[in-house]
Amino acid sequence: MSEQPRRSVLLIVSGSIAAFKVPELIRLLLSDHIDVRCLLTKGGSEFVTPLTLQALSAKPVHTDLFSLTDEQEMGHIALSRSADLILVCPASANLLAKMAAGIADDLASTVLLATDAPVMIAPAMNVRMWQHPATQSNVDVLTQRGVNLVAPVEGAMACGEFGPGRMAEPVDVRDAVVSFFRHKQQNEGALAFKRIVVTAGPTHEPLDPVRYLANRSSGRQGYAIAEALADLGASVTLVTGPTDLRSPAGVTIIRCETAREMQAAVSRLENLDAAICTAAVADWRPATEAGQKMKKKERNDAPAPLPLVANPDILAEISSSGSSRPTLVVGFAAETENVEDYARAKRLRKGCDWIVANDVSPAANVMGGHENQVILITSDSSEHWPRLTKEDVARRLAMTIADWFSSKTEY
Repeated sequence: MSEQPRRSVLLIVSGSIAAFKVPELIRLLLSDHIDVRCLLTKGGSEFVTPLTLQALSAKPVHTDLFSLTDEQEMGHIALSRSADLILVCPASANLLAKMAAGIADDLASTVLLATDAPVMIAPAMNVRMWQHPATQSNVDVLTQRGVNLVAPVEGAMACGEFGPGRMAEPVDVRDAVVSFFRHKQQNEGALAFKRIVVTAGPTHEPLDPVRYLANRSSGRQGYAIAEALADLGASVTLVTGPTDLRSPAGVTIIRCETAREMQAAVSRLENLDAAICTAAVADWRPATEAGQKMKKKERNDAPAPLPLVANPDILAEISSSGSSRPTLVVGFAAETENVEDYARAKRLRKGCDWIVANDVSPAANVMGGHENQVILITSDSSEHWPRLTKEDVARRLAMTIADWFSSKTEY
């Protein structure tokens, strides 16, 4: 089976008060299965301790250019080439200047001069320092050399001033790192050069300007699948109904509300290799949408009749789209009883290649939750997967898809 790509970061922490955000960044990177090793400058150690970084990364922290231990076991040259990405966060004005000028007078600047790995910087400094022509010139030089920039944002600073120069939040830096790796995988991953659409979330079908018909789908499974496919190098478009989830890094996202909007968004996509339809699309919508909030005249008024009409069947349309049909179409079947039987019938009815079935009855605690237990049904087999986190379900499904495409290529 295809494997998840290994990703490693050498995190250089320089002297800025924003270094207090680094522990959270390490936690976020590790949660995305990115290996982290830390290098702490003398200035950085004024704001965060080596022990803190070592405890979080579970690896020794490098601080000294002339450390006998480092020179015996690794050395600054080997350290400079030990990671898939070097991330300087926070990047002080001083370290940016050294990088631009090619100065190597401590471990951090020496590693940055010696490396042939990609480099990413997340600057953090006072607004006047950031806006100074020297700093802007240094950043221009670095970006022209191919250094990836996570630009600082505008906000309140520790010095009491307000403006640009504040380090991007850890979650935004994490997203930049993840995007970097996912774009890299588009040339070398198990799903490199594959174009895949994933639909996710519920749809909201409006009754009037303030009410709608919907379901309890959180979108978590679809979002996790989009991320897992991107991790393997697929170029992923996520077409999502309303959710409160953060947009996945390195994934093209199209937001919509209704089933008809989702249908239109999917139909505009061309040259797809696969479609993974996890969205809990409403089967019906109100026949008419009131232009104003509907009122009842008296407290005990009987509810008005609510005529419904069928929504487009997006999965069936994708499955029967002729010469433009994706090579692989995967549907999802959320059932509350007779899960496998109903899912098998749905696969035949919709015309898709695979169905991923799950039990969404209240006792299963799946709809809106963080875990899932699924059955993968194909034309000739069914696999009962154990209960897993939705992220693990997504990774397993993505690797199964990669193996399927690989087997098609071999013959």
